[in-house]
Amino acid sequence: MFITPREVIDIIIMTLAIGYIFSTIIKREPTPGYDPLKYYQKNQLWENIKFGAMIAAPAVVLHELSHKFVAMTYGAIATLHAPLGWYLIVIILRILNFPLVFFVGGYVTHTPLPPFESAMVALAGPLMNLILYAGFTYVVKYKIIPKKYFRMALISAKLNMFLLIFNMIPIPGFDGSHVFSGLLTYFGL
Repeated sequence: MFITPREVIDIIIMTLAIGYIFSTIIKREPTPGYDPLKYYQKNQLWENIKFGAMIAAPAVVLHELSHKFVAMTYGAIATLHAPLGWYLIVIILRILNFPLVFFVGGYVTHTPLPPFESAMVALAGPLMNLILYAGFTYVVKYKIIPKKYFRMALISAKLNMFLLIFNMIPIPGFDGSHVFSGLLTYFGL
Protein backbone atom coordinates (compact mmCIF):
# COMPACT_ATOMS: atom_id res chain seq x y z
CA MET A 1 0.00 0.00 0.00
CA PHE A 2 1.24 3.48 -0.90
CA ILE A 3 0.25 5.17 2.38
CA THR A 4 -1.61 3.33 5.12
CA PRO A 5 -4.43 4.83 7.21
CA ARG A 6 -2.11 4.68 10.23
CA GLU A 7 0.48 6.74 8.34
CA VAL A 8 -2.18 9.32 7.47
CA ILE A 9 -3.01 9.58 11.18
CA ASP A 10 0.70 9.93 11.99
CA ILE A 11 1.06 12.69 9.36
CA ILE A 12 -1.87 14.57 10.92
CA ILE A 13 -0.33 14.15 14.39
CA MET A 14 3.06 15.31 13.08
CA THR A 15 1.50 18.37 11.44
CA LEU A 16 -0.42 19.42 14.56
CA ALA A 17 2.49 18.73 16.93
CA ILE A 18 4.98 20.61 14.75
CA GLY A 19 2.50 23.47 14.39
CA TYR A 20 2.18 23.70 18.17
CA ILE A 21 5.94 23.43 18.75
CA PHE A 22 6.53 26.31 16.32
CA SER A 23 3.46 28.34 17.36
CA THR A 24 5.37 30.33 19.95
CA ILE A 25 8.44 30.87 17.76
CA ILE A 26 6.93 31.70 14.40
CA LYS A 27 3.83 33.83 14.87
CA ARG A 28 1.44 35.00 12.24
CA GLU A 29 1.77 38.73 11.72
CA PRO A 30 -1.38 40.84 11.89
CA THR A 31 -2.81 41.81 8.53
CA PRO A 32 -2.59 45.45 7.45
CA GLY A 33 -5.46 47.54 8.79
CA TYR A 34 -6.10 45.23 11.75
CA ASP A 35 -7.66 46.43 14.99
CA PRO A 36 -5.03 45.94 17.74
CA LEU A 37 -7.64 45.66 20.48
CA LYS A 38 -9.54 42.89 18.70
CA TYR A 39 -6.30 41.21 17.67
CA TYR A 40 -4.90 40.95 21.20
CA GLN A 41 -8.25 40.15 22.83
CA LYS A 42 -8.64 37.13 20.58
CA ASN A 43 -6.72 33.99 21.47
CA GLN A 44 -4.18 33.64 18.66
CA LEU A 45 -3.02 30.13 19.64
CA TRP A 46 -4.95 28.28 16.91
CA GLU A 47 -3.90 30.84 14.27
CA ASN A 48 -0.26 30.49 15.35
CA ILE A 49 -0.50 26.67 15.32
CA LYS A 50 -1.86 26.79 11.76
CA PHE A 51 0.85 29.25 10.72
CA GLY A 52 3.61 27.15 12.34
CA ALA A 53 2.23 24.03 10.66
CA MET A 54 2.09 25.71 7.24
CA ILE A 55 5.74 26.69 7.54
CA ALA A 56 7.36 23.72 9.29
CA ALA A 57 5.20 20.64 8.61
CA PRO A 58 5.89 20.40 4.86
CA ALA A 59 9.64 20.37 5.53
CA VAL A 60 9.30 17.46 7.95
CA VAL A 61 6.49 15.47 6.34
CA LEU A 62 7.94 15.65 2.81
CA HIS A 63 11.40 14.81 4.20
CA GLU A 64 10.04 11.63 5.79
CA LEU A 65 7.86 10.71 2.82
CA SER A 66 10.95 11.00 0.60
CA HIS A 67 12.69 8.37 2.73
CA LYS A 68 9.61 6.14 2.49
CA PHE A 69 9.09 6.43 -1.26
CA VAL A 70 12.76 5.96 -2.16
CA ALA A 71 12.90 2.86 0.06
CA MET A 72 9.79 1.57 -1.72
CA THR A 73 11.37 2.14 -5.15
CA TYR A 74 14.16 -0.20 -4.06
CA GLY A 75 11.58 -2.84 -3.13
CA ALA A 76 11.62 -2.31 0.64
CA ILE A 77 8.54 -2.24 2.81
CA ALA A 78 8.65 1.20 4.43
CA THR A 79 6.48 2.75 7.13
CA LEU A 80 6.35 6.37 8.30
CA HIS A 81 6.01 6.94 12.06
CA ALA A 82 5.31 9.93 14.28
CA PRO A 83 7.41 9.69 17.47
CA LEU A 84 4.44 10.17 19.80
CA GLY A 85 6.43 9.95 23.04
CA TRP A 86 8.89 12.60 21.88
CA TYR A 87 6.08 14.88 20.75
CA LEU A 88 4.43 14.54 24.15
CA ILE A 89 7.67 15.48 25.93
CA VAL A 90 8.34 18.47 23.67
CA ILE A 91 4.74 19.72 23.93
CA ILE A 92 4.89 19.48 27.74
CA LEU A 93 8.17 21.45 27.67
CA ARG A 94 6.51 24.11 25.45
CA ILE A 95 3.53 24.34 27.85
CA LEU A 96 5.99 24.81 30.73
CA ASN A 97 7.70 27.62 28.74
CA PHE A 98 10.97 25.73 28.54
CA PRO A 99 13.46 28.17 26.99
CA LEU A 100 14.85 25.78 24.36
CA VAL A 101 12.93 24.34 21.46
CA PHE A 102 13.54 20.72 20.61
CA PHE A 103 12.74 19.95 17.01
CA VAL A 104 11.14 16.57 16.61
CA GLY A 105 10.34 15.23 13.17
CA GLY A 106 9.38 11.70 12.35
CA TYR A 107 11.06 8.56 11.15
CA VAL A 108 10.68 5.81 8.59
CA THR A 109 11.39 2.15 9.17
CA HIS A 110 12.05 -0.14 6.24
CA THR A 111 13.11 -3.67 5.49
CA PRO A 112 16.87 -4.19 5.04
CA LEU A 113 18.49 -2.90 1.87
CA PRO A 114 22.02 -3.21 0.44
CA PRO A 115 24.46 -0.45 1.53
CA PHE A 116 24.18 1.79 -1.55
CA GLU A 117 20.38 1.68 -1.63
CA SER A 118 20.27 2.30 2.11
CA ALA A 119 22.49 5.36 1.63
CA MET A 120 20.18 6.67 -1.09
CA VAL A 121 17.14 6.22 1.17
CA ALA A 122 18.92 8.22 3.89
CA LEU A 123 19.92 10.91 1.38
CA ALA A 124 16.37 11.31 0.03
CA GLY A 125 15.09 13.33 3.01
CA PRO A 126 17.87 15.94 3.01
CA LEU A 127 17.61 16.19 -0.79
CA MET A 128 13.91 16.99 -0.40
CA ASN A 129 14.87 19.76 2.03
CA LEU A 130 17.34 21.08 -0.56
CA ILE A 131 14.62 21.07 -3.24
CA LEU A 132 12.21 22.89 -0.91
CA TYR A 133 14.90 25.42 0.03
CA ALA A 134 15.65 26.10 -3.63
CA GLY A 135 11.96 26.37 -4.49
CA PHE A 136 11.09 28.80 -1.70
CA THR A 137 14.19 30.89 -2.42
CA TYR A 138 13.37 30.99 -6.13
CA VAL A 139 9.75 32.12 -5.70
CA VAL A 140 10.84 34.96 -3.41
CA LYS A 141 13.84 36.04 -5.50
CA TYR A 142 11.81 36.21 -8.71
CA LYS A 143 8.66 37.51 -6.97
CA ILE A 144 6.52 34.65 -8.23
CA ILE A 145 4.31 34.78 -5.15
CA PRO A 146 2.49 37.79 -3.70
CA LYS A 147 4.61 39.89 -1.36
CA LYS A 148 2.40 39.02 1.61
CA TYR A 149 3.74 35.44 1.42
CA PHE A 150 7.44 36.40 1.27
CA ARG A 151 7.93 36.07 5.04
CA MET A 152 6.42 32.56 5.06
CA ALA A 153 8.53 31.50 2.09
CA LEU A 154 11.75 32.93 3.56
CA ILE A 155 11.19 31.24 6.93
CA SER A 156 10.40 27.96 5.13
CA ALA A 157 13.56 28.31 3.03
CA LYS A 158 15.74 28.88 6.11
CA LEU A 159 14.11 26.01 7.99
CA ASN A 160 14.68 23.63 5.07
CA MET A 161 18.35 24.66 4.80
CA PHE A 162 18.75 24.10 8.55
CA LEU A 163 17.16 20.64 8.29
CA LEU A 164 19.38 19.76 5.33
CA ILE A 165 22.57 20.69 7.19
CA PHE A 166 21.44 19.30 10.55
CA ASN A 167 20.35 15.95 9.09
CA MET A 168 23.58 15.51 7.16
CA ILE A 169 25.76 15.69 10.28
CA PRO A 170 27.41 12.25 10.42
CA ILE A 171 26.26 11.42 13.96
CA PRO A 172 24.77 7.94 14.52
CA GLY A 173 21.01 8.06 14.05
CA PHE A 174 21.13 11.04 11.69
CA ASP A 175 20.69 10.74 7.93
CA GLY A 176 24.29 11.85 7.36
CA SER A 177 25.59 8.89 9.33
CA HIS A 178 23.46 6.47 7.30
CA VAL A 179 24.56 8.07 4.02
CA PHE A 180 28.27 7.96 4.85
CA SER A 181 28.26 4.49 6.41
CA GLY A 182 26.26 3.09 3.49
CA LEU A 183 28.62 4.63 0.93
CA LEU A 184 31.75 3.58 2.84
CA THR A 185 30.46 0.00 3.03
CA TYR A 186 29.45 0.03 -0.63
CA PHE A 187 32.91 1.20 -1.74
CA GLY A 188 34.63 -1.18 0.69
CA LEU A 189 36.27 1.53 2.80
